[in-house]
Amino acid sequence: MNRIHFCIATAVAVASPAMAAPDGPAILAADLPVVVITGTAEHPERTADSDISTLLSKMPGYSVAQGGGVSGLPVVNGLADDRIKIRVDGMELTSACANHMNPPLSYIDPGQVGQIDLVAGVTPVSAGGDSIGGTITVTSAAPFFARAGEGWRTRIKLGASAKSVNDGVNASVSASAADDSTSIGYTAAYARGHSYEDGNGERVLGSMFESINQAVTLALRGSAGQLTLRAGVQHIPYQGFPNQYMDMTDNTARHANLAYAGRFGWGDFDASVYWQKTEHDMGFFTPERTGMMPMTTRGSNAGYVVKAAIPLASGTLRIGNEFHRFRLDDFWPAVPGSMMMGPNTYVNVNDGMRDRAAVFGEVETRHDARWLSLLGARWEWVRMDAGAVQAYGTGMMNAADAAAARAFNARERRRDDGNLDLTALARFTPSEGATYEFALARKTRSPNLYERYSWGRGTMAMTMTNWFGDGNGYVGDIDLKREAAATLAVTADWHGGGEKGWFVRVNPYFSKVADYIDVDVLGTFNPYMKMSTRGTLLRFANHDAKLYGTNLSWRLPLLAQGAYGSIALTGNAAWSRGTRRDGGDLYRIMPLNALLALEHELGRWSSQLDVRAVARKDHVDLRRLEPVTAGYALVGLRTAFQAQKHVRLTAGVSNLFDKAYADPLGGVYLSGLKAQGGALRPLPGYGRAFELGMNVEF
Repeated sequence: MNRIHFCIATAVAVASPAMAAPDGPAILAADLPVVVITGTAEHPERTADSDISTLLSKMPGYSVAQGGGVSGLPVVNGLADDRIKIRVDGMELTSACANHMNPPLSYIDPGQVGQIDLVAGVTPVSAGGDSIGGTITVTSAAPFFARAGEGWRTRIKLGASAKSVNDGVNASVSASAADDSTSIGYTAAYARGHSYEDGNGERVLGSMFESINQAVTLALRGSAGQLTLRAGVQHIPYQGFPNQYMDMTDNTARHANLAYAGRFGWGDFDASVYWQKTEHDMGFFTPERTGMMPMTTRGSNAGYVVKAAIPLASGTLRIGNEFHRFRLDDFWPAVPGSMMMGPNTYVNVNDGMRDRAAVFGEVETRHDARWLSLLGARWEWVRMDAGAVQAYGTGMMNAADAAAARAFNARERRRDDGNLDLTALARFTPSEGATYEFALARKTRSPNLYERYSWGRGTMAMTMTNWFGDGNGYVGDIDLKREAAATLAVTADWHGGGEKGWFVRVNPYFSKVADYIDVDVLGTFNPYMKMSTRGTLLRFANHDAKLYGTNLSWRLPLLAQGAYGSIALTGNAAWSRGTRRDGGDLYRIMPLNALLALEHELGRWSSQLDVRAVARKDHVDLRRLEPVTAGYALVGLRTAFQAQKHVRLTAGVSNLFDKAYADPLGGVYLSGLKAQGGALRPLPGYGRAFELGMNVEF
């Protein structure tokens, strides 16, 4: 049965309503506040991705801020990371790291994904709270069941791929055994890559990684509904971060979640409960960047979601209750013999607590054949607290941190926020060939634990809190206010010719954010003591801001299905700006960019030639010393062949002409600065990459 979502137009219009390779995850682009049905398109997707965040890269307004090989941070219309609600198999996961090296999307491999939903900007209250940028929902492959009367059946899927630019390899396996009421499944995925090469053929130091994911599933279904239990473990032995001062030396996470879905005479009922624990370590592990500074983080997430959908005479009522509990301990063991990093353990976050409880309700109404509306409200209570902290020591080299610890410990640290979200969405369909959508919302987000409770004032301590990849140092503020965004969006969609026909979608949006959590400048320093470059010391601070832009997407059939196959021109473009009320640009705002693709289908073959063009980024955040980056265009070519019913082969090349460029959202190349000296420069992008892949099912 198809899943039906009432979604929103605030940002993401794509080249097709849903995109997936036949053997890959379905990607549902919730680009319109309309009823959207999950489907698949027949063109090939990228063949050798190790990072889930890149699977959404075809959507306008969506970008990825580069981190490690499996830890990119999603950016939607200029809003990134914690400003986007991310759920993985119903679990709300929180980065347990001062550098956000383990963001939520890093906890599942692309080979394990069944579907990705993206709802951007003005999200329905049922899609999540504590966010102002949208919601990404990732779901593992659905449990496999046999048909009634077939008895027990088995299914095995194998996948493998390779990428030349970093000698990367990906492998995945899933195995299931099921009858018509019971399903047992196991999945495993492995990804590894060496440090990648840029367009000049130079190695980008400290960008290697390795990731291992395993999960088991038990599902039971009957007349009362379906009960699904999932449990898994992840191990990342190492992951380099060339735009951070630290690398990941281990990340071990375990999770379990239990979900129930049932349909009754009065409506649909869904409930889930989950638990996840992360043990995370940072330091140095490679000759490409050496050092000695152990850092340890322990984080745990737990919660539940209960919701119901009740049919009404002219629509649907949705109500729900959620709770999320996050605990965090972040400490840095002393380094024997070091005058600065000792003699005590540096306690960065002690007994950090962030609890959220929420209730919501929304009404979807079909007024007539032309008008559909959605009105919703959500109330969240957020409680945060943290225990006493300590510096490495009280000597001269630790004087700034010791004084900051005393001041922090003397404060009342508990904070309670009451957050109200409101949404009003409408769709008007005057004819079969046009729809118009209007959206208005108030969305809120409370600070994360590091924004509120990071306290160190020494330069080294401040640079250890930084998930922005900008080489600067940060300190928190206990008195930060929550962000409140008022967003207005309109989408016009003209279309014709059915599923394989033409369409044009345009989506302007505007957001005014009260108390946007940005920064104030406290001072400057020289990264790695290199006198040739400069960084800034920053305090998280509330400032009013605004973000606005336009997204455009289209599809134009050029050749109908025939002896030469079918050809279509697809693409999208996005332009966005973000500024502070008191002047200056916001950080990590993607410049004007466009994706043009020529898609060809002929029998078992499906191919794509695409060009991604990005304009010069000269609207930069001067407070963070964000680098200016030049414009560029990258050419890609991909093809897929369905060799047999259950065998699919893929091949492709990215950055065909080996263009040297800098990622506008990649931050700065810190590992290169430490090893090579000179000036601090933007992080280089990936050079030419040949990719091969194969998927087999039996």
